[in-house]
Amino acid sequence: MSQRKNGLVTVFGYGPTGEATVERLLARGQRVRVVQRRRPANLPPAADFQVCDVLNADDVRAAMTGAEQAVITTGFEYSGKVWKQAWPKAMANFIAAAEATGARIVQIDNLYMYGPQRRPLTEETPLTTYGVKPAVRAQVTRMWMTAAAAGRIKWASLRAPDFYGPGVERSHLGDVAFGRIGQGKAAMLVMPPDTPHAVAYVPDIGRAAVTLLDAPDDSYGQAWHVPCAPTTTPRRILEIGARALGQKLNVTAIPLWLPPVLGAFVPFMKEVAEMRFTWNRPYHVDSSKFAARFWSDATPFETGARLTALSFRQAAQPDANAAPVHAPA
Repeated sequence: MSQRKNGLVTVFGYGPTGEATVERLLARGQRVRVVQRRRPANLPPAADFQVCDVLNADDVRAAMTGAEQAVITTGFEYSGKVWKQAWPKAMANFIAAAEATGARIVQIDNLYMYGPQRRPLTEETPLTTYGVKPAVRAQVTRMWMTAAAAGRIKWASLRAPDFYGPGVERSHLGDVAFGRIGQGKAAMLVMPPDTPHAVAYVPDIGRAAVTLLDAPDDSYGQAWHVPCAPTTTPRRILEIGARALGQKLNVTAIPLWLPPVLGAFVPFMKEVAEMRFTWNRPYHVDSSKFAARFWSDATPFETGARLTALSFRQAAQPDANAAPVHAPA
């Protein structure tokens, strides 16, 4: 095993993508330090934990100290106001700590920084100035790109569209979609069910993050799109899951005009309405760059949707004698 695969990796955040990355690293005997404000209840015993507030520069530097590499999966409250204040400060702290410690960084990011587009998204798609949340993500992207171009840090951005997977609750295809199917109810969608929309499988995101951790330095200073199964509609993805549970799919979709109306009264729906450009048109993501350099065998929906549906069914109808549902390695 190479030194890189033995060295300590700090993982900021333990949401779905952080958990998938940690699981993969621990499986090969990697030393892992998970850092966030509170210790995760489900943190594996083999992983170390350290308290860290990413808005505190000293905390971030301490979290990276001793680590050869770090994976950033940090998220904030889904609020443009919060993002405008928190993300630039957190990014400045990450960059300063990476420069001070020499740790290589893999950031698991979304695709908001491209803003509204009509063509498939590539890593060369221009950064946007649109809206609040997209503009903030573009702003902080420029921050690490400037530092990387100056040779101050080694940074790779791993960008993924909306994601799904076993136990992934907080996503468009999470507890309101696969979760309700697992309960025998109609799935609920904000996005139109029959508009093609790229979706990433969370275990594939973890796999791609580890791929970049193992990659040589010339893979850094740039962005990479996570490989996804061929783009299809939310309805088809959910149909695969429903079929795995032996039931017929029923879907209720919120009309495209409704989130802006509700946003006048419900702050969260205002935040959702700002992102309508990701689902009011076909949403395609080009990951051919990653495929040409690394791998392209993203988990097919026939596997991912089935395992996701089964995991939510298991959560809804727990059986003490049932083995837990896991995604394939």
